[in-house]
Amino acid sequence: MCELPGDLHVHTQFSWDAARGDMEATCRQAVKVGLRAVAFTEHADFAFSVHADMRPLDVQAYLVEIKRCRSLFPELRIVSGVELGEPHRHAEEVAEVLGAGPLDRVLGSVHCFSWRGREIDASQMKQLTTAEAPAAVRAYLAETLALVTSSQTFAALAHLDYYKRYWPHHELTYAEGEFEAELREVLRELGRRGAALEVNTTRGAPAERGLCPGARVLGWWAEEGGRAISFGSDSHEPAFIAAGFREAAQLAEAAGFRANDDPAGHWLR
Repeated sequence: MCELPGDLHVHTQFSWDAARGDMEATCRQAVKVGLRAVAFTEHADFAFSVHADMRPLDVQAYLVEIKRCRSLFPELRIVSGVELGEPHRHAEEVAEVLGAGPLDRVLGSVHCFSWRGREIDASQMKQLTTAEAPAAVRAYLAETLALVTSSQTFAALAHLDYYKRYWPHHELTYAEGEFEAELREVLRELGRRGAALEVNTTRGAPAERGLCPGARVLGWWAEEGGRAISFGSDSHEPAFIAAGFREAAQLAEAAGFRANDDPAGHWLR
């Protein structure tokens, strides 16, 4: 595998949590590392009670910058897009975002979930005890199942096991098999709706916590009838675009997925 897949999950200055984001600089870095396609899937999140610094996505300003960067980098396929956080919980807000302008690629994701009577972000799992961690994972996956079985439209499910980034790895070994039933149920329903599963490299973080999902879950995706995957670095600054992609592509090939002639297309089985 010589050519890198398109990076179809990237954030810039238009995402509320990307202080170092820069769309033009990210395009320049994408060309430098040999990418043919990049999708800027900015955050549209609505859990304002969880993150005090969260702000709405300015779709119009974002689209102006997309147009400018397309003119600056004609050799790069630049795809517009959005990452919707818990869209099944926020139908009206999602409709407003999607109606604000043409967005080519829509990711569905879960960051926040209900935990013991309150809403938390999976990043707050770091505050839980090791005894609580497995139950929190199951609560997260129940929220993901609710998204996947909802009527909300999305092309790919982002970072299926996002919580793995915040699992207490130093105190407790993460064992995917412990959550196989829950993960397979999500994968089965995702396959039924015909969406893709994203392989999120977490900006090149170690596979133990950063590859979401890893090789074993990719195998389950194939076994449950999954036909398509996409790749996303989840970069929030230019330096990390396509980080970890060579390893991720090798794992995808081992699971039977093959590159698409369209650099912005999903890999298929």
